Amino acid sequence: MSKIRVLVVDDSVVVRRLVTDTLAADPAIEVVGVAANGQIALSKVEQFAPDLVTMDIEMPVMNGIEAVRALRAAGHRMPIIMFSTLTERGAVATLDALAAGATDYVAKPANVGSIQQSLAQVAEELIPRVKAFVPRPAGTPRGQAPTARATTSAPVAPRPAAAAPVALRPRTEAAVRPRVVVLGSSTGGPEALSRVLSGLTSPLPIPVVVVQHMPALFTRQLAARLDRLGPSTVVEASGEEELKPGTVYIAQGGRHLEVVRSAGGARTKLHDGPPVNFCRPAVDVLFRSAVQVFGRDVLGVVLTGMGSDGRAGCESIVSAGGTVIVQDEPTSVVWGMPGSVASAGLAHQIVPIDGVASAIARATALANPLTAAEGAR
Repeated sequence: MSKIRVLVVDDSVVVRRLVTDTLAADPAIEVVGVAANGQIALSKVEQFAPDLVTMDIEMPVMNGIEAVRALRAAGHRMPIIMFSTLTERGAVATLDALAAGATDYVAKPANVGSIQQSLAQVAEELIPRVKAFVPRPAGTPRGQAPTARATTSAPVAPRPAAAAPVALRPRTEAAVRPRVVVLGSSTGGPEALSRVLSGLTSPLPIPVVVVQHMPALFTRQLAARLDRLGPSTVVEASGEEELKPGTVYIAQGGRHLEVVRSAGGARTKLHDGPPVNFCRPAVDVLFRSAVQVFGRDVLGVVLTGMGSDGRAGCESIVSAGGTVIVQDEPTSVVWGMPGSVASAGLAHQIVPIDGVASAIARATALANPLTAAEGAR
């Protein structure tokens, strides 16, 4: 099996060396070239046809966002992973890069004590993404993604061939009218959420509560960006808010988000409990809490993302009699989270990303806005 060929783009010699050493230590990965700015990266992509590019954001001559746009405009569809800083400015730039067509991002090491610790941090964040984004099925030519989405420029990571066949979960009773939508997403989630919220033609008659795996500063910027799309009001949850119809609540990065009963019906709750599925916030934590408050009247939605966070929560939703919708494989950046739910037989619908908004709207069309503020029956 051929190695995954990576181009490393960063204006810092130290960071280029750090990333190169990290990737080269994995026997499945080969660094085929480096570039000090986006303009050089464009020519190196033509020269080496890499399977994946790591891209710094702030660089002279041509920055990372401009380089992403140029690569996508030229028809290059390989995954691009941005290297971002955990700052307000870095969060805004990272979301701009994702909107321009970048596949995902990792944070640059900060406040680490040694080179070895930096290498370990980069390896932990970067290498699993490289391998998820560039699977190696037989017959795939170098420099080409195995498949490509028609709707966006980032490539698909197909489900492994050994995965169990996927079947929709049959309905044994009439679908219930949900009183809350809970949604989970991770890798590729910001763009997927943008597509869902911009696809709504009117505010939903019930509240929507979202867990997106991102750092704290990023979720605040994500909420502000999503609030400018579509008809919904989007806020980063601060805790203690009463859930309101037509409002989307985004979990804060680094804190679990739950819904709990209140005198007015239901409210948000933030806490610093231990990570679940190595994640905080975790989708499972949110989904299970929604079942505790709303019983079977929960609509769970799982979008693109690595790992399996959300599968156990969807099991709780289904066991209570609620409904589960997941994004399909061809339009997912990584079909880990939605695929784990579907493969477990927990999905009532599997739909492409541009069909998720209408699927949610249909499911909530008969919902009574007044019941959204009630406690569990």
